[in-house]
Amino acid sequence: MKKLFFLAAFAVFGLSTMNAQDSDNGSSALSEGSWLIEANTGFGASDFGHTANTGFGLVSIDDTTIWSIGAEAGYFVMDDLAVKLGLGYNDFDGASSFSYKLGAKYYIESMIPVQLDVTGASGDDVFGDETPLWLGLQGGYAWFVADNISIEPGLRYNLSLNEDFTDEGILEFRIGFALHF
Repeated sequence: MKKLFFLAAFAVFGLSTMNAQDSDNGSSALSEGSWLIEANTGFGASDFGHTANTGFGLVSIDDTTIWSIGAEAGYFVMDDLAVKLGLGYNDFDGASSFSYKLGAKYYIESMIPVQLDVTGASGDDVFGDETPLWLGLQGGYAWFVADNISIEPGLRYNLSLNEDFTDEGILEFRIGFALHF
């Protein structure tokens, strides 16, 4: 019985030490004063519905092609909390728009990112008199492949804030690639 107790205590101590070391490796990239540069890809119903994209995308359906390019940057105002800004360019079969995003991203336990933001777009040829605007909520997992590089798969929901443009919410699967400085 003593051997079993000793083995269990050793296993718990070993796992907690490994967890602390993993947390230390990732948390320096997420510490106050650090920077974040991120690019995202999106898959899902948003391909034609979400016209404000600050990531990478390409969709072609029924002779209509939509592509987008963009990136986001953030500054950690405290450990695990970054204030972010994103910019993007979108092309809708010849008509173009510019996108913007402003929000905050928090890493729970330095590995589970959750983000809340407002995303909008402008482009006369695409939207007419309307201005699309969404409230976005995103969550996922940060896999640090190096001390300053993370891959962050997750889910995002975009709630329309402009019912004149659209009243539909959009759910998408995203894969983010982030550099931490």
